[in-house]
Amino acid sequence: MADISLKEVALIIGVVAACYWNSLFCGFVFDDVSAILDNKDLHPSTPLKNLFQNDFWGTPMSEERSHKSYRPLTVLTFRLNYLFSELNAVSYHLLNLVFHAVVCVVFLKVCKLFLDNRSSVIASLLFAVHPIHTEAVTGVVGRAELLSSIFFLAAFLSYTKSKGPDNTIVWTPIAVTVFLVAVATLCKEQGITVVGICCVYEVFIAQGYTFPMLLDAAVQILRGKGSIPYSMLQTLLKLIVLMFSTLLLVVVRVQVIQSQLPVFTRFDNPAAVSPFPARQLTFNYLLPVNAWLLLNPSELCCDWTMGTIPLVESLFDIRNIATITFFCFLGSLIFFSLRYPGDSSKTVLMALCLIVLPFIPASNLFFPVGFVVAERVLYVPSMGFCILVAHGWKRLSSKNMLRKLSWICLSVVLFTHALKTLHRNWDWESEYTLFMSALKVNKNNAKLWNNVGHALENEKNFERALRFFIQATHVQPDDIGAHMNVGRTYKNLNKTKEAEESYMIAKSLMPQIIPGKKYAARVAPNHLNVYINLANLIRTNESRLEEADQLYRQAISMRPDFKQAYISRGELLLKMNKPLKAKEAYLRALELDQTNADLWYNLAIVFIELKDPTEALKNFNRALELNPKHKLALFNSALLMQESGDARVRPEAKQRLLNYVKEEPQDANGYFNLDFEGANSFASPGRAVELLP
Repeated sequence: MADISLKEVALIIGVVAACYWNSLFCGFVFDDVSAILDNKDLHPSTPLKNLFQNDFWGTPMSEERSHKSYRPLTVLTFRLNYLFSELNAVSYHLLNLVFHAVVCVVFLKVCKLFLDNRSSVIASLLFAVHPIHTEAVTGVVGRAELLSSIFFLAAFLSYTKSKGPDNTIVWTPIAVTVFLVAVATLCKEQGITVVGICCVYEVFIAQGYTFPMLLDAAVQILRGKGSIPYSMLQTLLKLIVLMFSTLLLVVVRVQVIQSQLPVFTRFDNPAAVSPFPARQLTFNYLLPVNAWLLLNPSELCCDWTMGTIPLVESLFDIRNIATITFFCFLGSLIFFSLRYPGDSSKTVLMALCLIVLPFIPASNLFFPVGFVVAERVLYVPSMGFCILVAHGWKRLSSKNMLRKLSWICLSVVLFTHALKTLHRNWDWESEYTLFMSALKVNKNNAKLWNNVGHALENEKNFERALRFFIQATHVQPDDIGAHMNVGRTYKNLNKTKEAEESYMIAKSLMPQIIPGKKYAARVAPNHLNVYINLANLIRTNESRLEEADQLYRQAISMRPDFKQAYISRGELLLKMNKPLKAKEAYLRALELDQTNADLWYNLAIVFIELKDPTEALKNFNRALELNPKHKLALFNSALLMQESGDARVRPEAKQRLLNYVKEEPQDANGYFNLDFEGANSFASPGRAVELLP
């Protein structure tokens, strides 16, 4: 294997920088919001152990709503970003760019195992500029792919050193490989698939076996005409060690998710809940769809769920031709690589392994996933694709008649791909630009219409957001979330009648309760918010409080662990002058989440209603332990201390009021109460009077 020169490294890094410099001007979009902005695991106040107890999005793995994606080492890098720059998106994007450059350089080293120097550089350049990678590089959550790929490739490189002189086993590289596989898997689950690539490398590359040789040896052994050669026994030993280590990792991973798969709806992956043969035909058709994205990345889309790709429901669907063509081509390559000896066959075989094995977890073929197509999961498979292209280019350029044409074609591909990548990065600048670019490719995905609406909603452009939400209901009339979005937007526009009508439509689309069947497993947990939203809307009418309470109770009956339902019901019960029942609701919510400062504050208000100031103050204090800047807890606990008449707590009351006016400098009540505490040096009655309306 040839070493990598500094010129080659500089070339790769320069190309990566040229393609992705504008990603530094992008913000947090799409999945970044959940993984970065809303993820408390990034905050220094969150214990580090939580990273190993929660999923990629900061949700405890034990909770049903957890996505079950376990990537603590990736989250740790996000936390380091937050430590140095908090939520400055530039640092996150810069680190992604660096990681992509590292992957490209390490990939170059892998390519040199199977290709000559020139072809290896070409494969690495093709990988560096491929537009399919924009989601993995420019989308911050794509860091899981980047980190996993670094350790994935490092594990493979380590394994290639496990063969010593005279075919002896060198155990240190194998131990390092197992460690790196574990690290890759803790960055993203697909990292574990490198074990399969190591096994194929061991059998067909390191030992030089061909499929006919293995078949012949197996036949001889079964007939009792021979024994297993010593070299083959050594190979088996290495494979057993690898497979046992993999099995151990799988067992640990299953334990982490507590043997539960995440809950996905039919909107996330329609084929997953479709009957035979639509399920099988569609999943197989998705394979050529992914292959086409690698071949022709001209129409990229950030979200391929819902109606993006219609189901293949019949054997007579013309799209089945694409599936058959794909399998014929793949089968031919596999046959060629296994049947014939030689360097070319070995290169094709390893390229196919890089394409196929890392893609298996996302293929839907063995278990359903929460998407139809995801561009970022093609990050590692595209390595094999780039090796195939570089290998094919090498063979074409070796022919005198095609040499010039092959160079022209290669130059065009590299230039156009780099240009497409640079242009595609701008699509990830904001949520609005990202989802609008997706709608240019696909108008049959209601989720895209909803997400454009959300982007406009965040800008308080409710009128325009409403148009996108309504269009989402037209594209997917049974989309509960779309009708909820319409209802919420009508509410923001103070059109309560229209809001209630939309919520009622969403409620009517909810699956009916089936006796004896766990309801939560058949519906997205966030869809249950329709009961909360509808109840919150109608409880503004004093004559409909009981009706609102019935909605809260209905949500709780469907999900006994629905925390928000208890919180909202507690607020309603206080409004209905039922403090004891409100107390029960809040205590139940605290059983589900003891880290919610608002909950402790609400419980304190209940104790005030129950004329128990001592317990109220305890709960205010607990809220402030969790959130020292909780404004309402600061103000009301200070008032409670004042009213107690206890001189010992007056200094603390004064300090809390000082903290309150720092948070709410325009609230006259804070200054009045500070004046009462004798804090005239800080604020005068004149300041309070000045603030009065």
